[in-house]
Amino acid sequence: MRIAIDTGGTFTDCVFVRNGRLEILKLPSTPRNPADAIAVALKEILAENNVTDSALELVCGTTVGTNALLERRGGRVALVTTVGFEDVLEIGRQTRPRLYDLLVKKAEPLVPQSRRFGLAERLDSAGRVLQSPSRREIGRVVQAVRRSGAKPGAGSNWSPPESVAVCLLFSFVNPAHEKAIARALSSAGFPVSVSHEILPEYREFERTSTTVINAYLVPVMSRYLGEIERHAMARSAQSRKANPRTSPARVRVMQSNGGILSAQAAAREPVRTILSGPAGGVLGAQYVAGLAGFDRIITFDMGGTSTDVALMDGRSGGSLGTTFETIVSDVPVAVPMLDIHTVGAGGGSLARFDRAGALRVGPESAGADPGPICYGRGEKPTVTDANLLLGRIPKAGLLGGAFELDRARTMHFMERARGAMRSVEQFAQGILDVANSVMEKATRVISVERGHDPRDYTLVAFGGAGALHACDLAAALEVPRVLVPCFPGALSALGILRADVTKDFSHTIRLEVRSASEFRRKLQQELAALEREGREQMGAEGFARDSVRIDRTLDVRYAGQSYELAVPYAGDYVAAFYRAHEQRYGYSDPNRSCEVVNVRARLSGKVPKPGLPKLKMQRSKAEDAMVRPKNTLAIFSGRKFPTKIYDRAKLQAGNRISGPAIVTEYSATTVIPPLWAGRVDPYGNIILEPRR
Repeated sequence: MRIAIDTGGTFTDCVFVRNGRLEILKLPSTPRNPADAIAVALKEILAENNVTDSALELVCGTTVGTNALLERRGGRVALVTTVGFEDVLEIGRQTRPRLYDLLVKKAEPLVPQSRRFGLAERLDSAGRVLQSPSRREIGRVVQAVRRSGAKPGAGSNWSPPESVAVCLLFSFVNPAHEKAIARALSSAGFPVSVSHEILPEYREFERTSTTVINAYLVPVMSRYLGEIERHAMARSAQSRKANPRTSPARVRVMQSNGGILSAQAAAREPVRTILSGPAGGVLGAQYVAGLAGFDRIITFDMGGTSTDVALMDGRSGGSLGTTFETIVSDVPVAVPMLDIHTVGAGGGSLARFDRAGALRVGPESAGADPGPICYGRGEKPTVTDANLLLGRIPKAGLLGGAFELDRARTMHFMERARGAMRSVEQFAQGILDVANSVMEKATRVISVERGHDPRDYTLVAFGGAGALHACDLAAALEVPRVLVPCFPGALSALGILRADVTKDFSHTIRLEVRSASEFRRKLQQELAALEREGREQMGAEGFARDSVRIDRTLDVRYAGQSYELAVPYAGDYVAAFYRAHEQRYGYSDPNRSCEVVNVRARLSGKVPKPGLPKLKMQRSKAEDAMVRPKNTLAIFSGRKFPTKIYDRAKLQAGNRISGPAIVTEYSATTVIPPLWAGRVDPYGNIILEPRR
């Protein structure tokens, strides 16, 4: 039995297959220990399905690594680098986040100066040894790392580093020195992250930062994943009692690149899981949009804490955009990630007035504890509270009525917090307007600012709160239609369930593009080396050599440029680079020489993919799915409208709905404003468009 679980800030979403049908389960998250919610979910799902003799495969999307980085709750890390380069983390690129802010402060490095150590060694840019680290020098550094947790006069309060990052100059060309110091540190009992394994690419600051982040997250993710594996193994042990031939449980984790990998590999390289949950949402959105016939989409995933947006252009072969230049919590992360832009605007985002009296929403969130006011414990206004007071969330509450909302309590605390606003309703509308503007700006970053016209795309709205705001966002961006998929509140978990096992490999080569056979041979040699390593690791994941798919890409730039663009290694990749450059920057120059900077290989192994069934078109009317009382009052643009309420579970393929209307379901609520209309397609998706 395969179960996908996506742990969010407010709810933990589960998707699994029962009797050939996809089923979902939503539970409140447990922020203090996210694994607790997973244990409850496993117990509930397996008990309800009477699973006693089936092998269990658990696939998890997680925000544990992201939150540890954002909240600076990672492990104690030491950094070993080439002597003279101990302060690379602090120097960075010397870029100012706000150019004219005289009081701007850079984020503190993840490794303090007292735990940064230089190793006396040196390679040149070609990997030739200029100075080898002696055995005494390696021992000195290991001893310094071991003693770095001690404080003068601290007595027994000694806290040695929990993890060590090793990043030596030009180790991506020749890793011999990194391997030597890593062996010594491992023998001393330290978990070690080495840059030639994490990111064998040039750019010293980004490589050091990425390796340090990996080491910083290793203690946190190792404990978390170890706990999940224990829960899964405990359930698996019960199955093996009923059937001794049942295979042990297997736990895999969603990566930021849109693939999954084993929990053991994720514990070693947790930096690859930073955008784990949002990546699953993009995969799920790509799947349902393909069923509906849309290949150019903007994904809009609004959860309880944040909103994630991404763009997929079918003209590029339907592939998901991947970036290698991500900034998370003011630090660069250079491993492959789906190109997702995140802002702190979700259903639980807190509303407040700043010192100038302007209304602000987010990025702070009420989360699952205490949650919005209407959940019964919170006392600060949130986006969810605003939607409830405007009538956009029915009084019956969430999760099919199982999660009741307290409207009277919400009215009381919103009245206290509205400040100079004329009414609570105006305050609530202001909260939604500010949140919508934040999400509109984020969507423009991944579309307009990169040469894509939103009017050519379909907005795929999901997450617990996405369908509440989708039509307003589409109207602001002039997006012609909105697609609300089945299970919108658990689409990320569905994407995780359908994700393939993937491994990404890269290496810096920096070769000028030529037609000479020597250039082609060098390129093929580098790719072949990556593929050999990849096939070995995919074998450890359980995939035969001939069952692995390989995608090859090159990072290409004009000679003299600072940054590069990724293009497929197929056909005329130079012409593909010119087209990509024209798309991104508005010009290209076929007369300038080009340079291949990095070679990349992605290896993928297919997993079983449950899908949505195709439904027969029905002649029934949407009115048959209306909830009694048939009408409620909802506020749109300051005016009250009689609004129909529909139960999505009773809607049939072919049904049409005219706004204003509200569609309720177990995992989410969809708002159809006045002058909008919707139809249910053969896969149960709701497609919304402005009425002509």
